[in-house]
Amino acid sequence: MTSRPAPISAVRQTLDTEPQSIDAPLSIAAAFLVLTIKEDEASLATVRSVLGGTDDLIKNVAVRDIGRTFTCNVGIAHRAWSPLTGKPLPKELAPFREIQGARHTAVSTPGDLLYHIRAASMDLIVEFERMLLEAFGDAVVPVDDVAGFRFFDGRDLLDFVDGTANPDGLALPDATLVGDEDPDYAGGSYVVIQKYLHDMAAWRALAPEAQERIIGRTKYDNTELPDAPAPEQKSHKTLCTIADAQGEYDILRDNMPFASPGRGEYGTYFIGYSRRLWVIEKMLERMFIGDPPPLHDRILDFSRAITGVVFFAPARKFLAGLGD
Repeated sequence: MTSRPAPISAVRQTLDTEPQSIDAPLSIAAAFLVLTIKEDEASLATVRSVLGGTDDLIKNVAVRDIGRTFTCNVGIAHRAWSPLTGKPLPKELAPFREIQGARHTAVSTPGDLLYHIRAASMDLIVEFERMLLEAFGDAVVPVDDVAGFRFFDGRDLLDFVDGTANPDGLALPDATLVGDEDPDYAGGSYVVIQKYLHDMAAWRALAPEAQERIIGRTKYDNTELPDAPAPEQKSHKTLCTIADAQGEYDILRDNMPFASPGRGEYGTYFIGYSRRLWVIEKMLERMFIGDPPPLHDRILDFSRAITGVVFFAPARKFLAGLGD
């Protein structure tokens, strides 16, 4: 008589699906490092090894952070998934889909790996990136590296509070982490990034009341404004609210302002984490095409998207296993 295998403990299940630091608090500083991988097998092997050692590299830097605020999330894009992992794709993982509206386009740009690095100060971030890129050597090519900063009381450079609609409490993992619908990738999260450049002169030429109607919130106290009645132009807040008969679908935004005043460059780096990629895609459709078309999100008249990439941030154990 054969004995039954012992049941997997709840602790083991938790460890197997432990997510990366998706729910880390908003930070004072951040960096968004996007890399492409060279396609030869030696480069892929190097990248697998570095990805497998991600937790150790994070610990080497985090131990210097007395406040324990240093975190890093790693995302892998569609093009690199199969060559790196040898595994089937997560159910929704696909290249960023270009969305072309009547006046504005959500562009799709290259990127195989994303490192979303957060800390209380830039010194830790710079040190981590230095060590990381040394480990990668010539196996990768950096295509974008943006340093973000927290602006005043959590506002973007358009002077409105950002991230107000973020979920919290138990709603946060429910909105951001893949579950039983894709059990092989439970604990992972879809990540979408876009870099937006602002036309600050044109934006500041608007009256505050006009800016508030575009955003859908008051500028001073961040109060939601009533939705515009159909068929009037909808606000950014309304267009980015996705709901159906099952209810409203949240995502986690950890957007950061960035700037280079000497180049006249001011922008917002959008990063959204979601359990369901289609939710962010629907938001972008409503923004760029309009609901109804062609009433696009008027914020796009002042903010131009110059990048767009989709990644999947797998659970910690999955990422560590790539180095085996």
